[in-house]
Amino acid sequence: MTQHIHILGIAGTFMGGVAAIAKAAGYDVTGSDLNVYPPMSTQLEALGIEFIQGYGAEQLSLRPDIVVVGNALSRGAPVVEAMLDRGMAYTSGPLWLAEQVLRGRHVIAVTGTHGKTTTTAMLTWILEHAGLEPGFLVGGVPGNFDGSARLGKQPFFVIEADEYDTAFFDKRAKFVHYRPRTVILNNLEYDHADIYPDVASIRRQFNQLLRTVPAAGRLIVNAEDAELAATLRMGCWTPSESFGLKGNADWTAQLDKDAGASRFCVHFKGREVAEVRWDLLGEHNVMNALAAMGAAQHAGITPQRAAAALQAFRGVKRRMEIRGVVAGITVYDDFAHHPTAIETTLRGLRAKVGSARIIAVLEPRSNTMKLGVHREQLAPALALAEQSWLLNPSDLGWDLPSSMRELGDRVRFAGSVEDLVRELAPQLRPGDHVLVMSNGGFGGLHEKLLAALQARP
Repeated sequence: MTQHIHILGIAGTFMGGVAAIAKAAGYDVTGSDLNVYPPMSTQLEALGIEFIQGYGAEQLSLRPDIVVVGNALSRGAPVVEAMLDRGMAYTSGPLWLAEQVLRGRHVIAVTGTHGKTTTTAMLTWILEHAGLEPGFLVGGVPGNFDGSARLGKQPFFVIEADEYDTAFFDKRAKFVHYRPRTVILNNLEYDHADIYPDVASIRRQFNQLLRTVPAAGRLIVNAEDAELAATLRMGCWTPSESFGLKGNADWTAQLDKDAGASRFCVHFKGREVAEVRWDLLGEHNVMNALAAMGAAQHAGITPQRAAAALQAFRGVKRRMEIRGVVAGITVYDDFAHHPTAIETTLRGLRAKVGSARIIAVLEPRSNTMKLGVHREQLAPALALAEQSWLLNPSDLGWDLPSSMRELGDRVRFAGSVEDLVRELAPQLRPGDHVLVMSNGGFGGLHEKLLAALQARP
């Protein structure tokens, strides 16, 4: 008899991926969420997975065999209270995945504050290009695949390994459940202020992950990150290789002085092993490529084969994705929401567009941003843009304009998406590049702005 699982928070990128994998593994899958929008809504509909809007207790009348609870759910939600009162079987998404899918597989985990999604997608595509048909779960939709997750074939499974907490009943980082053999440590900064009080508490979670990696495994570590170095000093039992653009890392890249990050030679332990030519922007993506190639080599794929795959890599949706061009005005969508990611994304776009005007449009939506933790870093992060437009909702909880004073008349604020579109659209001119950044749907701003530009005389 087919087991029925019901997923709470099914429209999140992680839980939506769990749903896709469960469906492929033969489970009967249903779910619910509060806000369902592309690309996850599209993916769920394509898979034929039914989902309910909201977290009402009545959905438990579906009588699932087990409820898989996403970390967006907390005590007080009607469905959670009813689930507990009735004594129903429940688990977390990471634990369900670990027990039902990952056990016995060669798990390759990609961790870090920034770059996880793109690096996971790169590495998955390298393995796919080599004919290995890996399973994967990515926190976005890779351009080389139809969805964010796949059950795949043995032995490899590539997973974006998030340090966010597991569930309301399990406050450990999600990645401690995965038991990987290969781990990429991309970087480590303070984030998730709603979960962690300081960066030291995040380091402890990374150390917990390292305790699960076997001595026969491999760590691929960013050599330029001081927080990762401090984490490794807390205890490391697995051989490691380093990557970086500076110093004496094992994996390094020499960028073409004329083509920049679009063409580079890869060196391993001082010897040139491959050349990459691609369309991606920024030195941060070169770093992601070095990490992916290091992990791929541990999976048995040569750097030359990996480089050939990267040249056909199509990126990830919502990572500098062009959503439309109207009257010479290009509108991009990007997931950046941490000051470091915002600055890195702007730097990559600047390298592409030269002296053209960049207009940054930001929704301060993440829990960390709402708490105002990075308020002092936000203005410097936006400095590369000629203009910045920020959504400033009345319930933000801190004084956004005062923290942006150093940008002077280069920054504007709007209380709603509609106001932002109405005021921004007339200011744009041919040749502008509008970089829209949010870790959510931004109230459909991309489509509304493109429509407003189409409607201009």
